Amino acid sequence: MSFTKTGYARCSADRQDLSAQKQAPENLGVSPDHIYTDHGLTGTNRARSGLDQALAAVREEDTLVVPKLSRLARPVPDARDIADRLQERNVNFALGAWVYDPTDPMGKMFFNLPATFAEFEADLIRMRIRKGMTIARAKGKQRGKQPKRFDSQSRELRRMYETGEYSVSALAEVFSASRPIVYRTLQRQPA
Repeated sequence: MSFTKTGYARCSADRQDLSAQKQAPENLGVSPDHIYTDHGLTGTNRARSGLDQALAAVREEDTLVVPKLSRLARPVPDARDIADRLQERNVNFALGAWVYDPTDPMGKMFFNLPATFAEFEADLIRMRIRKGMTIARAKGKQRGKQPKRFDSQSRELRRMYETGEYSVSALAEVFSASRPIVYRTLQRQPA
């Protein structure tokens, strides 16, 4: 019976290129047709179809290859859970070129250290995002997706509204927008 190396790669942002992430398992001896991927999902997200497929594909004595632990999972409990499930199924787990041995105390330590740093990195990212959002809110900046209306359209909508000749419903029809969008545009566009 031959044993297979199965790889897993992940990019957290849709705009990131997955090529480099896929190349890493190939460089570690994984066949390109045995690499499962997730694109646009973070390591804190447990619902990842590519990871589920990779875990389902490995059989006893096979090896799951992940270039970096942060690609597999960010929270330490998630990484431990995945490693424990692989061990229960007698599946080897390779982190880069290093094969994790859960029976070795040094192996456990070398697994937990990168897992802790991956979780720490995710926590720092969340903290910076929250801080940035707080600063933006304090400056009156809009959160979330920017409106699609052009400034000229917003000014025209405001001008038409101030004439008193157009109701919000009429403006919604003229600008092919919903009434809530008209209200938000009026709120954002100064008089």
